[in-house]
Amino acid sequence: MQDSEKGGAKEDGPPTPVGFWDPKLKHIRHESMSKWLLTTVVLMCFILSVLSIYWAVFFHVDANLSSLVVYIVDFDGKPPFETRPPPFVGPMISELGVQMIQTIPHLGYGSLPASQFNNDPIAVRQAVYNWDAWAAIIINPNATSMLYSAIRSSNSSYDPFGACQLIFQTARDDTSYYNYVLPQLEMFMTEATSMVGQEWARMVAANASDPAVVAGMQAAPQALSPAIGFSRFDLRPFHPYTATPTVSIGLIYLIILSFFSFSFYLPIHMKYLVPKGHPPLKFWQLIVWRWVATITAYLFLSLAYSLISLAFQINFSGGNPVTSETEVTMIEYGNPDAYGRGTFPVYWMLNYWGMFALGLACENVAMIVGQPWTGLWLIFWVITNVSTAFYAIDIEPRFYYLGYAFPLHQVVEGSRQILFDLHSRIGLNFGILIAWAAVNTAFFPLCCYWMRFKNNHGLHEYWA
Repeated sequence: MQDSEKGGAKEDGPPTPVGFWDPKLKHIRHESMSKWLLTTVVLMCFILSVLSIYWAVFFHVDANLSSLVVYIVDFDGKPPFETRPPPFVGPMISELGVQMIQTIPHLGYGSLPASQFNNDPIAVRQAVYNWDAWAAIIINPNATSMLYSAIRSSNSSYDPFGACQLIFQTARDDTSYYNYVLPQLEMFMTEATSMVGQEWARMVAANASDPAVVAGMQAAPQALSPAIGFSRFDLRPFHPYTATPTVSIGLIYLIILSFFSFSFYLPIHMKYLVPKGHPPLKFWQLIVWRWVATITAYLFLSLAYSLISLAFQINFSGGNPVTSETEVTMIEYGNPDAYGRGTFPVYWMLNYWGMFALGLACENVAMIVGQPWTGLWLIFWVITNVSTAFYAIDIEPRFYYLGYAFPLHQVVEGSRQILFDLHSRIGLNFGILIAWAAVNTAFFPLCCYWMRFKNNHGLHEYWA
């Protein structure tokens, strides 16, 4: 018998390898190159379309900053407080707000009358807590008259920071506050202090011959410069910083865990269909088993995820003495959890329903599209949810308003409310997550039958 034949292959063994440009590989070269080209084009289109969703989040930030509303409320000299001498601190700061909105970028400054808040500065704090505004600038009652009094009465105890207040709550969205809101407010307060200081210095200089004024300038120089300041009240500060993964990057792993649980559990479920020493299970009962096993697994996986935050000493058991929605949280006592000793179970259930909503959608899509497309689905699912959960939708293009209905947005908003005792929409958050879970449950049997159909007809092969 010949050792080889014309193709160079042995008759009684495997074919002998040939070079890449061998004529016998002509067909497979054409096929593989066309599929390589098609795959590359598909991936390029995916990158350009899906990743653009994330980049576009920041496309109109400068123009949309005005959606971040900031109240300017002037109590200076308004009844029932003193009206003499004529106030100038409040009117100047209110006018500055009007000037600011003529520039880009700018926050949504809006002057509101004190009467809208029943002449009560605490009511302005309540409006910020209720998310009516992202921040508020309050010109305190009698800010102008106290400035006059400090000079006329030589009041050495005059505190410039008693003239105005800045009210905000970083726990609502620390990223937006630190990146957009507070830097803009710093510019506003610097300009306000400068404008009022210059006008006040001019007014004092006009009366420099008055001995009482000279004595007041010597006794209370702070009443001349800086004249006014802004006391800052962060109603719900973002603290401790170990909460950062809990309301941001850590939640990406909740999606990833939900996604990869499919590939871990599917081989276990399929054992019921492979008759190795036992009859196969009826398919509809397999569907019921898979659904029950999946959502039960989510219960324990979400518990493990939630326990990480507990292990790193985020407060879940009360103890913070905050007693009012308008009271500033004392960070030395930890975050002011919303439900005392019931906080952790509520937090666990939020993560569970979040995993239910996010994970069952991954299960359904994995059964519909199969490999390797599930990887692209994961990228799409993460990007669309992150884009509308980790950043304020208010400053995003209107397309992203759809994000108010996305699962991760509900988990982030609910987690912040639970951990920092923010304005509560927890019922809405749970309601949307349960709706997602219900819809995905309705599609689950259909997806299971589709996966069986694909496997029976060989439709699962990549580029078949």
